[in-house]
Amino acid sequence: MAARAAISATASAIGRRMPAAKLIHRRGFAAGGDHHGSTKVNIWEDPLSPSKWKEEHFVLASLTGWGLIFYGGYKMFSGGKGGENKVPVEAKQ
Repeated sequence: MAARAAISATASAIGRRMPAAKLIHRRGFAAGGDHHGSTKVNIWEDPLSPSKWKEEHFVLASLTGWGLIFYGGYKMFSGGKGGENKVPVEAKQ
């Protein structure tokens, strides 16, 4: 209880010494404003121009491509299709 009273007394003292306009946070130049270079687009808006893609989309497309390359190489060098273990059936006589 005493702690709440001390906090409220401190807050009111600060409010009397400093006007409310000083307590408002100003962002200044942090808003971005002036962009340099070309604007970035989504991958599905211009799929044939990777230089215009957003960075996140470029990373996802690159990781997907590398994953397909590694998986294809694994499948190629490990004997192709897995899971098809056929036992030859003896011919009936």
